[in-house]
Amino acid sequence: MRSIVLDTNCLLQALPTQSPYHKIWTEVMAGHISLCVNSDILNEYEEILSQKTTTEIARNVIKTIIRLNTTVFQQVYYHFGLIETDPDDNKFVDCAIAVNAEYIVSNDAHFNVLKHVDWPRLTVIDIQTFTKEIDKDL
Repeated sequence: MRSIVLDTNCLLQALPTQSPYHKIWTEVMAGHISLCVNSDILNEYEEILSQKTTTEIARNVIKTIIRLNTTVFQQVYYHFGLIETDPDDNKFVDCAIAVNAEYIVSNDAHFNVLKHVDWPRLTVIDIQTFTKEIDKDL
């Protein structure tokens, strides 16, 4: 089973049923992909979803993530600070390192700095490429 850390903007793109990226959410819901989160990530998901949709939708998405058997909750004990241009994005990086996630799924250019980090090694993949990988597996 794949384990991913999903950037908030990618979550927003994956939720609508008409989205070309909805299969990410479908695969998470089906238990084929482990979504790796921590309280900081869940808080950001809820905050941004509340702004972009409604508070009720945001709460339902968070409840769903929490209730999934395949969700990996990881407390972060060390902060690497690898993304200096947008330190808020480090919550995703630190979680991915702590759980040894296969991918960070993000279209955010701030994550490109990770391509030049030898250790800890992280793989950042954009949402389009990750969706194509899911298609190959189906």
